[in-house]
Amino acid sequence: MKDGVSVRKQGQSERIIMRQITLFLMVLFVGVGSAEAVLKTKSVEYHHGDVLLEGYLAYDDSFSGPRPGVLVVHEWRGLNDYTKHRAEQLAGLGYIAFAADMYGRGIYAKDHEEAGKLSGIYRNDRHLMRARAQAALDCIQSQPGVDGNKLAAIGYCFGGSTVLELARSGADLKGVVSFHGPLDTPNPNDAKNIRGKVLVLTGAADSFIPPKQIAAFEQEMKSAGVDYRVIQYPGAVHSFTVPDAGNDPSKGVAYNPEADKKSWDEMKQFLQKIFKAA
Repeated sequence: MKDGVSVRKQGQSERIIMRQITLFLMVLFVGVGSAEAVLKTKSVEYHHGDVLLEGYLAYDDSFSGPRPGVLVVHEWRGLNDYTKHRAEQLAGLGYIAFAADMYGRGIYAKDHEEAGKLSGIYRNDRHLMRARAQAALDCIQSQPGVDGNKLAAIGYCFGGSTVLELARSGADLKGVVSFHGPLDTPNPNDAKNIRGKVLVLTGAADSFIPPKQIAAFEQEMKSAGVDYRVIQYPGAVHSFTVPDAGNDPSKGVAYNPEADKKSWDEMKQFLQKIFKAA
């Protein structure tokens, strides 16, 4: 009986040791992979006509071969660290990401009033908005390592509206994602030009994007036969993905950690599907 106990204990000890060895090798393997994976970022100058623009390119050089490119369009204040961080997150997923500059090199709104004036230029001139966004799309498409046949665009607030307009222009995109972006357009018939899928992620309590606007957008997409999806997050208001938006929903803008995570996960699945299908 004692010998049987001893054998069982010896067997348990051997299994424990094997598990420890396996865990050590896994940690070692992950550590080596992390050491090889290096995030590369750089500023990239490009032009739209005579206007000098400066975007932000991010990619992980541990990946080899052509990769999908994802354009990221900033909020109404301009290209900032938040947008650059989103590009870096996308790079970590294996994409080559490019944060666009819609306003011009070094132009960034100092406050909401100035942001309203800057973004208003493009919201009042959708042709200019589309053309400026197309310049950024052309820029990322020309970057080394980008698979020009696999392009997508995402945007936040003003940027969300911008990528939808880019899609309406007929740009060669497999898909676009709008995070709490306005959905209205003066050119609803242009939805017939959309060549990819559309994902809209919005707050159910966002007073800037009311139910009437969402309903009009859905009718626009249905009439044009677009493959689209609208997801509303309960309790989320405008700018729900932006930590700097604060935590007071009564102000109309506020960060919502749960909606932020869920919307990012939806975007990841969306990108995987459209690029896999391509």
